[in-house]
Amino acid sequence: MSEFDLVIFDCDGVLIDSEIISARMLVAELARLGLQIDLSYVERHFLGRSYPVVMDTIRREFGLDLPDAFEAQYREALLAAFRRDLRVVPHVPEVLAAMGVPFCVATSSSPRRAEMSLALVGLSGRVAGRLFTSTMVARGKPAPDLFLHAAARMGAAPARTLVIEDTLTGIRAGLAAGMTVWRFVGGSHLGPDTPLEPEDARPHRRLVAFSQFFQIAPTLKQDPQTA
Repeated sequence: MSEFDLVIFDCDGVLIDSEIISARMLVAELARLGLQIDLSYVERHFLGRSYPVVMDTIRREFGLDLPDAFEAQYREALLAAFRRDLRVVPHVPEVLAAMGVPFCVATSSSPRRAEMSLALVGLSGRVAGRLFTSTMVARGKPAPDLFLHAAARMGAAPARTLVIEDTLTGIRAGLAAGMTVWRFVGGSHLGPDTPLEPEDARPHRRLVAFSQFFQIAPTLKQDPQTA
């Protein structure tokens, strides 16, 4: 019997290898407006946060008056980049297909972006009816609201829920929700040599590749005899 009744996957940087694409596109679009930031800054301050929060931070920290058309232009450019470059994280389809406990996805992305991204990599069918976005709660990550909402909707207690996250923002949200948190470091924006997390964002363990998922937690895998 599994120690978990639910697994909540983040989307960007966990199921789909999108974080590096989004970061590069944001850097490029802001450079067009004369604001120079690098990928390291984006990783430290923006990864795991919703678009409105990122834009509010840019306005506040840099005093940049974003034009009304910026959001539409950024999203259009990002969509084009996703269509060209977006890939599913290796072994994710096999893991989702073999899950023996309920799972869902909880993301800071907008519903439209999340649905489009998952469709592009062929995961729509796997997560249909179990996609939760930050638009469903008052406070996005790092607040625990989204994870608590997802667990409640899925009928699982927080203490019996496992969260798979990649960003410090998401890790903090999962810990604040009272859930077990694994940090996935297999995306293009991270890696096994990713620096140790600060004390307030220390996951229970790291996951380097989804090929190891059921080796670490074999009780989460579906029993072939009951499939």
